Amino acid sequence: MLNMSYLRYVKIVGTVHVSSESVNEVRRIILEEDPDAIALELDYERLLSLLSGSNLTFSQAMKLGKMGILAYILQEVEIILGKELGTPPGSEMIEAFEVAKTLGIPVYMIDQPIRVTLRKLLSIPLGEKIRAMLDIISTFINPGAQTQLSFEDVEGLSFEFRRKYPTMYKILVEERNLYMARNIMRIVDILLERKKKVKVVAVVGLGHKKGIEKILSRSFPKGVH
Repeated sequence: MLNMSYLRYVKIVGTVHVSSESVNEVRRIILEEDPDAIALELDYERLLSLLSGSNLTFSQAMKLGKMGILAYILQEVEIILGKELGTPPGSEMIEAFEVAKTLGIPVYMIDQPIRVTLRKLLSIPLGEKIRAMLDIISTFINPGAQTQLSFEDVEGLSFEFRRKYPTMYKILVEERNLYMARNIMRIVDILLERKKKVKVVAVVGLGHKKGIEKILSRSFPKGVH
């Protein structure tokens, strides 16, 4: 069976979820590449939430128990950061979806279901939970200190996150990198059944870009992943 590197068929766009620059870059790259498919770092539940503009309320979160409360806290942190930067969270994903719809390009949701990720996060060690809660409180108290994120310093922040929260990093980054990479490979396999030259544009958070590219650059037997 012929081995192949899936990265040759894929353009990974790394974004900052609360950045207007990312919105513009996503639109530009999709128009330039004119891909056969677009893959988004979302599951269908989060896509519907973004498109509807609906947010989880505190009362709804309380009814859902620990998982709901965790989802609410993470949502509120993103909202705060979005307000500081003037760009609502997930704007680049909405842009990619809308551009794809306008151009008639198929869109695939490649991320792990959010409920699975939240369930895994509930099981992280107590020490990491306490450190995370303190950092979240700091974000609520002083949100401006957390909004200096740029494309240049993501790698340093990723290293620090991995050092401080090893279990959380594994759940949020490494496991999802593999999940999304496998879904991208499946999309490429489907497209290659129809034509020889294909291009997939995948829009993911900048912290996932290198990890997914590394997985896709390996030599795989076609259709085996």
